[in-house]
Amino acid sequence: MQPQVSNSRAGQTWLRNYYAIRFAVAAVWVASAFTLARGMPAVAVAMLIAYPLWDALANFVDAHNNGGFAKNSTQAINVGVSTLAAVAVAAASVKGMNAMLGVFGVWALLSGLMQLATGVRRWNAYGAQWAMILSGAQSTLAGVFMVKMATGANGIDTLGRVAPYAGFGAFYFLVSALWLTAKGARSTPSANAV
Repeated sequence: MQPQVSNSRAGQTWLRNYYAIRFAVAAVWVASAFTLARGMPAVAVAMLIAYPLWDALANFVDAHNNGGFAKNSTQAINVGVSTLAAVAVAAASVKGMNAMLGVFGVWALLSGLMQLATGVRRWNAYGAQWAMILSGAQSTLAGVFMVKMATGANGIDTLGRVAPYAGFGAFYFLVSALWLTAKGARSTPSANAV
């Protein structure tokens, strides 16, 4: 019985740290979008390509640390979708900001569905997944709105539309990290008493 508790605790610690890192990277990305990339189209394009690439890498590492792709099919799909999205955003950059926003929207929709499914799957093992489920649902809806905006007037500020989306993602990762930290703090005294 004790090794299972230990494994669960180790998994919870990993997940808390993973969410904290995801929050930090997203927060830096958002801050850079509103400062560094303003008025620098090449930097904006690079950031829009880097965002789904980072998501692919993060999901790959997380799945690897939780039993691999065979046990984490939603993350395996997310790695593929995010990698393809980065390539598609790069290709769409030659067509303009609207095309990039459309591609980014499709990616947000698909990766949001995979994040939502991952949160539901992890609920029984770790709890504290409500923020990830909400984040996945919001990402899916945001993706639909981005695609709709992309079909409108030309010259949309894609980075300006994506940065708030990334900001909400950062917030949800922070909430999840804090929630798991509080959950771990509450369970430690009772575990020591046993």
